Amino acid sequence: HLLGMRTPTAMIVGLVLCPCGLLLTLTGTLAPNWRQVSLIPNQPIDLVWEQGIWDMCSERQSSHDRLCGQADELGYFEKVPVRAAQGLMPTSLVLTLLGLVVAALGVRCWQKEPRQVLAGVAGLVLLLSGLLSLIPPSWYTHELWALPAPADSTLVVGYSVVLSYLGSCLEILGGLALAFSFHHCCKEH
Repeated sequence: HLLGMRTPTAMIVGLVLCPCGLLLTLTGTLAPNWRQVSLIPNQPIDLVWEQGIWDMCSERQSSHDRLCGQADELGYFEKVPVRAAQGLMPTSLVLTLLGLVVAALGVRCWQKEPRQVLAGVAGLVLLLSGLLSLIPPSWYTHELWALPAPADSTLVVGYSVVLSYLGSCLEILGGLALAFSFHHCCKEH
């Protein structure tokens, strides 16, 4: 029999959105591009620094020579928004994985009926993980220009922040969709 016959649409939506959110959040967490610093005084005009929450890279735009593991001479990694992201992003990823395992057990398509309460609990865990991974990119973006950088350089938001935002939103929406399972459970009793 077909998946859609027994599995409510909200559960399917949750099981599609949350893994997509996980991939985006994972990429955002690992990629060293939360902020780009360019037009750095006394440096080649085409040099760009990419700063993440774990690593810093410098790249020459003309030759694409890229070097990671750059020394943090300005104390960038010591700043609270970066430290918070180092704690919250991995915590969120672990919670997302946990939530997806619980969701898989709750939605289980090989059973006659999905376990509504389990799916609902998974939804709440995924909602929480989405909120946890929404805090760091929001805080980082708010503090973007306050974080240490060479004077008179140009600062822009990197793609890692954008991916983290998108991933968080997908996890929140997927979590809400799964949490909607509680509605069915209450209707039945």
